Amino acid sequence: MIFELIADIAKLALIVACLYFVLGVYVRREQPAWSEPLEKRRLTTLLVLVLAACAVKVSEDVLGGESGPIDRAILLFIHSHDPSTLTGFFEAVSFTGSSRVLFPLTAIATIALLYARHRFEALLVAASVISGVIVIYVVKMAVGRARPALWDTGWYWGSSFPSGHTLVVAAFAIAAALCVSRIRPASRNFALSVAILWISLVAISRLVLGVHWPTDVLVAACIGAFLPLAISVVLELLNT
Repeated sequence: MIFELIADIAKLALIVACLYFVLGVYVRREQPAWSEPLEKRRLTTLLVLVLAACAVKVSEDVLGGESGPIDRAILLFIHSHDPSTLTGFFEAVSFTGSSRVLFPLTAIATIALLYARHRFEALLVAASVISGVIVIYVVKMAVGRARPALWDTGWYWGSSFPSGHTLVVAAFAIAAALCVSRIRPASRNFALSVAILWISLVAISRLVLGVHWPTDVLVAACIGAFLPLAISVVLELLNT
């Protein structure tokens, strides 16, 4: 199993390297004006490719049924080691990823940014969350993966794959962190740390509550982080 993991990591690294090389060749030949902006955001571009490759790879394992035994083992392990006293905490954390919290939060953040004349940032937040919601709806309808039924859990709409809470939180949190980085660069690390912590807690809460498989939240986190990063790069390139 360890050798398979190493082989998968090597494959992903090779795929990312090839995609980055092809992108570089295309930009130099067809869009030379993009060379400088992409060079400045080299790490972001690489991260976008890594997140996309990871999401595709894990999704293939889910659709092929290969992730089932590992998903089940991890979920049962979490359930057997989860203190019942923390259930209320994780329910509250999970609630922060619901539409009742994120939709008003997105609207407030977008309006506030527009009022402060940060149009790029307002567009980034709105586009990230809206595209995340679209991805969730389309993929859930297309995949139709059954939710875990390993113990009594609450009822949630739709397919288990991907985790909607995790994906939208990741999209909003990373978009917000990018906005903070642009407006107040000195607060970049703090904003990113808060974003990662929030995403991680929501992802874990979905597992503790038993309403998602581990691969559901892993793919959701990758897609959710991918969207604002990719959108930010595209918006910057269009503004060159």
